Amino acid sequence: MTDIHVSSSPATGGSGRHLLEVKDLYVEFHTRDGVARVINGVSYHLDPGETLAVLGESGSGKSVTAQAIMGILDMPPAKIPGGQILYKGENLLAMSEEKRRQVRGKEISMIFQDALSALNPVFPVGWQISETLRTRAGMSRKDGLKRAVELMDLVKIPAAKARIKDYPHQFSGGMRQRVMIAMSLAMDPKVLIADEPTTALDVTVQAQIMDLLGDLRRDLDMGLILITHDLGVVADVADRIAVMYAGRIVEHADVRSVYKHPAHPYTEGLLDSIPRLDSKGTELATIKGLPPNLMRPPTGCAFHPRCKYAKAVCTTETPRSLDLGHGRTSACHFAKEMLDGTLR
Repeated sequence: MTDIHVSSSPATGGSGRHLLEVKDLYVEFHTRDGVARVINGVSYHLDPGETLAVLGESGSGKSVTAQAIMGILDMPPAKIPGGQILYKGENLLAMSEEKRRQVRGKEISMIFQDALSALNPVFPVGWQISETLRTRAGMSRKDGLKRAVELMDLVKIPAAKARIKDYPHQFSGGMRQRVMIAMSLAMDPKVLIADEPTTALDVTVQAQIMDLLGDLRRDLDMGLILITHDLGVVADVADRIAVMYAGRIVEHADVRSVYKHPAHPYTEGLLDSIPRLDSKGTELATIKGLPPNLMRPPTGCAFHPRCKYAKAVCTTETPRSLDLGHGRTSACHFAKEMLDGTLR
Protein backbone atom coordinates (compact mmCIF):
# COMPACT_ATOMS: atom_id res chain seq x y z
CA MET A 1 0.00 0.00 0.00
CA THR A 2 1.33 3.41 -0.94
CA ASP A 3 1.95 5.81 1.92
CA ILE A 4 1.89 9.60 1.78
CA HIS A 5 2.91 11.70 -1.18
CA VAL A 6 3.35 15.26 0.00
CA SER A 7 3.02 17.77 -2.81
CA SER A 8 3.35 21.12 -1.13
CA SER A 9 6.74 22.61 -0.26
CA PRO A 10 8.16 25.99 0.63
CA ALA A 11 11.03 25.86 -1.85
CA THR A 12 11.08 23.45 -4.75
CA GLY A 13 12.64 25.80 -7.28
CA GLY A 14 11.39 26.73 -10.69
CA SER A 15 11.23 23.15 -11.94
CA GLY A 16 8.92 22.05 -9.12
CA ARG A 17 11.39 19.24 -8.41
CA HIS A 18 12.42 18.43 -4.86
CA LEU A 19 16.05 18.20 -3.81
CA LEU A 20 15.45 14.70 -2.41
CA GLU A 21 12.34 12.59 -2.76
CA VAL A 22 11.60 9.12 -1.42
CA LYS A 23 8.71 7.65 -3.38
CA ASP A 24 6.72 4.56 -2.33
CA LEU A 25 9.79 2.83 -0.87
CA TYR A 26 9.71 -0.78 0.32
CA VAL A 27 12.51 -2.55 2.18
CA GLU A 28 12.49 -6.16 3.35
CA PHE A 29 14.90 -8.24 5.42
CA HIS A 30 15.13 -11.91 4.49
CA THR A 31 16.12 -14.03 7.49
CA ARG A 32 16.02 -17.67 8.54
CA ASP A 33 12.80 -16.98 10.42
CA GLY A 34 11.06 -15.34 7.48
CA VAL A 35 10.68 -12.00 5.72
CA ALA A 36 10.25 -8.76 7.65
CA ARG A 37 8.90 -5.82 5.66
CA VAL A 38 10.49 -2.99 7.59
CA ILE A 39 9.62 -0.19 5.15
CA ASN A 40 6.12 -0.35 3.73
CA GLY A 41 5.49 2.27 1.05
CA VAL A 42 7.22 5.30 2.57
CA SER A 43 7.22 8.62 0.71
CA TYR A 44 8.62 11.97 1.78
CA HIS A 45 10.57 14.85 0.30
CA LEU A 46 13.17 17.43 1.28
CA ASP A 47 14.00 20.82 -0.19
CA PRO A 48 17.07 23.09 0.19
CA GLY A 49 17.31 24.95 3.47
CA GLU A 50 14.57 23.04 5.30
CA THR A 51 14.49 20.45 8.05
CA LEU A 52 12.32 17.34 7.94
CA ALA A 53 12.12 15.55 11.28
CA VAL A 54 11.40 11.82 11.01
CA LEU A 55 10.06 10.55 14.33
CA GLY A 56 9.17 7.20 15.82
CA GLU A 57 10.22 4.52 18.28
CA SER A 58 13.12 2.16 17.67
CA GLY A 59 12.16 -0.30 14.95
CA SER A 60 9.79 2.06 13.16
CA GLY A 61 11.99 2.22 10.05
CA LYS A 62 13.53 5.68 10.40
CA SER A 63 17.17 4.62 10.20
CA VAL A 64 16.57 1.92 7.58
CA THR A 65 15.04 4.53 5.27
CA ALA A 66 18.11 6.74 5.81
CA GLN A 67 20.44 3.81 5.10
CA ALA A 68 18.53 3.11 1.88
CA ILE A 69 19.02 6.75 0.86
CA MET A 70 22.74 6.50 1.60
CA GLY A 71 23.05 3.12 -0.14
CA ILE A 72 24.62 1.42 2.87
CA LEU A 73 22.08 -1.35 3.50
CA ASP A 74 23.59 -4.83 3.57
CA MET A 75 21.99 -6.61 0.63
CA PRO A 76 21.40 -9.42 1.41
CA PRO A 77 19.75 -9.74 3.89
CA ALA A 78 18.08 -6.47 2.90
CA LYS A 79 16.15 -6.16 -0.35
CA ILE A 80 14.43 -3.17 -1.93
CA PRO A 81 11.50 -4.65 -3.90
CA GLY A 82 9.93 -1.33 -4.88
CA GLY A 83 10.11 2.44 -4.85
CA GLN A 84 12.42 5.24 -5.91
CA ILE A 85 14.87 7.57 -4.17
CA LEU A 86 15.28 10.67 -6.32
CA TYR A 87 18.13 13.11 -5.80
CA LYS A 88 17.75 16.16 -8.02
CA GLY A 89 15.36 14.07 -10.09
CA GLU A 90 17.72 11.12 -10.63
CA ASN A 91 16.90 7.73 -9.12
CA LEU A 92 19.70 6.68 -6.77
CA LEU A 93 18.49 3.07 -6.78
CA ALA A 94 19.07 2.84 -10.54
CA MET A 95 22.64 4.22 -10.42
CA SER A 96 25.77 2.13 -10.79
CA GLU A 97 27.67 1.55 -7.57
CA GLU A 98 30.48 3.79 -8.80
CA LYS A 99 28.13 6.69 -9.45
CA ARG A 100 26.36 6.06 -6.16
CA ARG A 101 29.69 6.42 -4.33
CA GLN A 102 30.16 9.82 -5.94
CA VAL A 103 26.86 10.97 -4.46
CA ARG A 104 27.36 9.33 -1.07
CA GLY A 105 29.32 11.58 1.26
CA LYS A 106 29.75 14.31 -1.33
CA GLU A 107 26.15 15.24 -2.16
CA ILE A 108 24.37 13.39 0.66
CA SER A 109 26.08 12.88 4.00
CA MET A 110 25.07 11.24 7.27
CA ILE A 111 25.84 11.71 10.95
CA PHE A 112 25.57 8.47 12.92
CA GLN A 113 24.20 8.38 16.43
CA ASP A 114 27.16 6.89 18.33
CA ALA A 115 30.07 9.24 17.74
CA LEU A 116 32.49 7.24 19.90
CA SER A 117 31.91 4.08 17.86
CA ALA A 118 31.93 5.93 14.52
CA LEU A 119 35.30 7.60 15.17
CA ASN A 120 38.49 5.57 14.92
CA PRO A 121 40.12 5.56 18.38
CA VAL A 122 43.70 5.22 17.08
CA PHE A 123 43.82 8.30 14.82
CA PRO A 124 43.66 12.01 15.76
CA VAL A 125 40.38 13.70 14.86
CA GLY A 126 42.10 16.14 12.51
CA TRP A 127 43.54 13.24 10.53
CA GLN A 128 40.11 11.58 10.35
CA ILE A 129 38.40 14.73 9.09
CA SER A 130 41.12 15.45 6.54
CA GLU A 131 41.20 11.85 5.27
CA THR A 132 37.94 12.42 3.37
CA LEU A 133 39.39 15.53 1.77
CA ARG A 134 42.58 13.72 0.75
CA THR A 135 40.83 10.69 -0.73
CA ARG A 136 37.74 12.34 -2.22
CA ALA A 137 38.95 15.84 -3.12
CA GLY A 138 42.65 15.13 -3.76
CA MET A 139 43.87 17.61 -1.17
CA SER A 140 47.41 17.48 0.15
CA ARG A 141 47.98 16.52 3.79
CA LYS A 142 48.74 20.15 4.69
CA ASP A 143 45.67 21.57 2.95
CA GLY A 144 43.50 18.79 4.36
CA LEU A 145 44.52 19.58 7.93
CA LYS A 146 44.01 23.30 7.30
CA ARG A 147 40.48 22.59 6.08
CA ALA A 148 39.91 20.29 9.07
CA VAL A 149 40.65 23.21 11.39
CA GLU A 150 38.20 25.37 9.44
CA LEU A 151 35.52 22.70 9.75
CA MET A 152 36.15 22.30 13.48
CA ASP A 153 35.83 26.09 13.83
CA LEU A 154 32.60 25.93 11.82
CA VAL A 155 31.05 23.48 14.28
CA LYS A 156 32.30 25.60 17.19
CA ILE A 157 34.95 23.35 18.70
CA PRO A 158 37.11 25.64 20.89
CA ALA A 159 40.84 25.91 20.12
CA ALA A 160 40.39 23.87 16.95
CA LYS A 161 43.94 24.40 15.70
CA ALA A 162 45.39 23.02 18.92
CA ARG A 163 42.96 20.09 19.10
CA ILE A 164 43.36 18.53 15.65
CA LYS A 165 46.04 16.24 17.12
CA ASP A 166 43.77 15.05 19.94
CA TYR A 167 42.16 11.60 19.89
CA PRO A 168 38.40 10.89 20.18
CA HIS A 169 38.64 9.80 23.84
CA GLN A 170 40.02 13.23 24.71
CA PHE A 171 36.76 14.91 23.72
CA SER A 172 33.48 15.05 25.61
CA GLY A 173 30.38 13.42 24.11
CA GLY A 174 29.11 16.71 22.77
CA MET A 175 32.47 17.62 21.26
CA ARG A 176 32.78 14.18 19.63
CA GLN A 177 29.39 14.75 18.03
CA ARG A 178 30.66 18.08 16.70
CA VAL A 179 33.66 16.27 15.22
CA MET A 180 31.25 13.89 13.47
CA ILE A 181 29.29 16.85 12.11
CA ALA A 182 32.54 18.43 10.85
CA MET A 183 33.41 15.17 9.05
CA SER A 184 29.97 15.01 7.44
CA LEU A 185 30.37 18.58 6.14
CA ALA A 186 33.82 18.03 4.63
CA MET A 187 32.54 17.67 1.04
CA ASP A 188 29.90 20.43 1.32
CA PRO A 189 26.88 18.12 0.99
CA LYS A 190 23.49 19.41 -0.15
CA VAL A 191 21.62 16.92 2.08
CA LEU A 192 22.60 16.05 5.65
CA ILE A 193 20.97 13.14 7.47
CA ALA A 194 21.38 13.25 11.26
CA ASP A 195 20.46 9.92 12.88
CA GLU A 196 19.65 10.46 16.57
CA PRO A 197 22.41 13.10 16.88
CA THR A 198 21.68 13.81 20.55
CA THR A 199 21.69 10.23 21.87
CA ALA A 200 23.39 9.85 25.27
CA LEU A 201 23.96 13.61 25.61
CA ASP A 202 22.64 15.64 28.53
CA VAL A 203 19.82 18.11 27.95
CA THR A 204 22.03 21.20 27.74
CA VAL A 205 24.36 19.62 25.18
CA GLN A 206 21.36 18.30 23.22
CA ALA A 207 20.10 21.87 22.84
CA GLN A 208 23.55 23.05 21.72
CA ILE A 209 23.80 20.34 19.05
CA MET A 210 20.29 21.04 17.78
CA ASP A 211 21.01 24.78 17.61
CA LEU A 212 24.24 24.05 15.74
CA LEU A 213 22.47 21.85 13.18
CA GLY A 214 19.82 24.51 12.69
CA ASP A 215 22.44 27.21 12.16
CA LEU A 216 24.41 25.08 9.68
CA ARG A 217 21.29 24.17 7.74
CA ARG A 218 20.40 27.82 7.37
CA ASP A 219 23.90 29.18 6.71
CA LEU A 220 24.83 26.45 4.19
CA ASP A 221 21.34 26.17 2.63
CA MET A 222 21.35 22.40 3.17
CA GLY A 223 18.41 20.11 3.39
CA LEU A 224 18.43 18.40 6.81
CA ILE A 225 16.72 15.12 7.70
CA LEU A 226 16.64 14.79 11.46
CA ILE A 227 15.91 11.27 12.74
CA THR A 228 14.80 11.04 16.35
CA HIS A 229 12.36 9.35 18.72
CA ASP A 230 11.95 12.52 20.78
CA LEU A 231 9.45 15.18 19.72
CA GLY A 232 10.86 17.44 22.39
CA VAL A 233 14.18 18.05 20.62
CA VAL A 234 12.79 19.13 17.23
CA ALA A 235 10.27 21.83 18.16
CA ASP A 236 12.56 24.76 17.37
CA VAL A 237 14.45 23.19 14.47
CA ALA A 238 12.06 21.28 12.20
CA ASP A 239 9.87 22.73 9.47
CA ARG A 240 7.90 19.54 8.88
CA ILE A 241 7.46 16.29 10.79
CA ALA A 242 6.91 12.79 9.41
CA VAL A 243 5.88 10.29 12.09
CA MET A 244 6.74 6.65 11.37
CA TYR A 245 5.28 3.51 12.88
CA ALA A 246 5.85 -0.09 11.78
CA GLY A 247 7.46 0.94 8.51
CA ARG A 248 4.83 3.46 7.44
CA ILE A 249 4.46 7.21 7.76
CA VAL A 250 1.32 7.59 9.83
CA GLU A 251 1.26 11.39 10.01
CA HIS A 252 2.88 14.25 8.13
CA ALA A 253 2.40 17.95 8.85
CA ASP A 254 4.20 21.19 9.54
CA VAL A 255 5.70 21.29 13.00
CA ARG A 256 3.20 23.74 14.51
CA SER A 257 0.21 21.67 13.41
CA VAL A 258 1.63 18.49 14.91
CA TYR A 259 2.24 20.11 18.28
CA LYS A 260 -1.07 21.93 18.34
CA HIS A 261 -3.40 19.18 17.11
CA PRO A 262 -1.97 15.70 16.37
CA ALA A 263 -4.02 13.83 13.78
CA HIS A 264 -2.93 10.30 14.70
CA PRO A 265 -3.18 8.52 18.08
CA TYR A 266 0.48 7.47 17.90
CA THR A 267 1.61 11.08 17.47
CA GLU A 268 -0.60 12.05 20.40
CA GLY A 269 1.06 9.34 22.49
CA LEU A 270 4.53 10.61 21.59
CA LEU A 271 3.53 14.15 22.55
CA ASP A 272 2.02 13.04 25.85
CA SER A 273 5.24 11.22 26.78
CA ILE A 274 7.36 14.39 26.65
CA PRO A 275 8.36 15.44 30.20
CA ARG A 276 6.93 18.83 31.18
CA LEU A 277 8.04 21.32 33.82
CA ASP A 278 4.44 21.94 34.88
CA SER A 279 3.83 18.24 35.60
CA LYS A 280 6.44 17.74 38.32
CA GLY A 281 5.54 14.93 40.67
CA THR A 282 3.14 13.23 38.26
CA GLU A 283 3.71 9.91 36.53
CA LEU A 284 5.18 10.18 33.02
CA ALA A 285 2.71 9.12 30.34
CA THR A 286 3.68 6.13 28.20
CA ILE A 287 2.34 4.29 25.16
CA LYS A 288 1.27 0.86 26.36
CA GLY A 289 2.62 -2.28 24.74
CA LEU A 290 5.47 -2.73 22.28
CA PRO A 291 5.99 -2.09 18.56
CA PRO A 292 4.79 -5.01 16.42
CA ASN A 293 6.84 -7.92 15.13
CA LEU A 294 7.19 -7.00 11.45
CA MET A 295 7.45 -10.66 10.44
CA ARG A 296 3.96 -11.14 11.83
CA PRO A 297 2.34 -7.69 11.86
CA PRO A 298 -1.17 -7.29 13.24
CA THR A 299 -4.10 -7.14 10.85
CA GLY A 300 -5.65 -3.78 10.05
CA CYS A 301 -3.89 -0.77 11.54
CA ALA A 302 -0.50 -1.81 12.95
CA PHE A 303 -1.01 0.52 15.91
CA HIS A 304 -4.42 -0.79 16.96
CA PRO A 305 -3.15 -3.17 19.73
CA ARG A 306 -1.70 -0.13 21.52
CA CYS A 307 -4.31 2.48 20.60
CA LYS A 308 -6.76 3.71 23.22
CA TYR A 309 -9.20 4.76 20.48
CA ALA A 310 -9.17 1.46 18.53
CA LYS A 311 -12.51 0.38 17.03
CA ALA A 312 -13.52 -2.80 15.23
CA VAL A 313 -12.59 -1.37 11.82
CA CYS A 314 -9.04 -0.72 13.05
CA THR A 315 -8.48 -4.46 13.59
CA THR A 316 -9.52 -5.47 10.07
CA GLU A 317 -8.80 -2.63 7.63
CA THR A 318 -5.46 -0.92 7.01
CA PRO A 319 -6.14 2.84 7.01
CA ARG A 320 -5.31 4.79 3.89
CA SER A 321 -3.36 8.02 4.22
CA LEU A 322 -6.01 10.74 4.37
CA ASP A 323 -5.28 14.17 2.87
CA LEU A 324 -6.27 16.73 5.52
CA GLY A 325 -5.29 19.76 3.43
CA HIS A 326 -2.30 22.14 3.51
CA GLY A 327 0.12 19.26 2.90
CA ARG A 328 -1.07 17.39 5.99
CA THR A 329 -1.86 13.67 6.01
CA SER A 330 -2.80 11.02 8.56
CA ALA A 331 -3.10 7.24 8.19
CA CYS A 332 -5.90 6.86 10.73
CA HIS A 333 -9.52 5.85 10.14
CA PHE A 334 -10.55 8.63 12.51
CA ALA A 335 -8.11 11.40 11.62
CA LYS A 336 -10.81 14.06 11.25
CA GLU A 337 -12.29 13.14 14.61
CA MET A 338 -8.78 13.38 16.11
CA LEU A 339 -8.44 16.91 14.80
CA ASP A 340 -11.83 18.17 15.95
CA GLY A 341 -11.50 16.52 19.37
CA THR A 342 -14.56 14.26 19.11
CA LEU A 343 -12.71 10.88 19.09
CA ARG A 344 -13.39 8.93 22.26
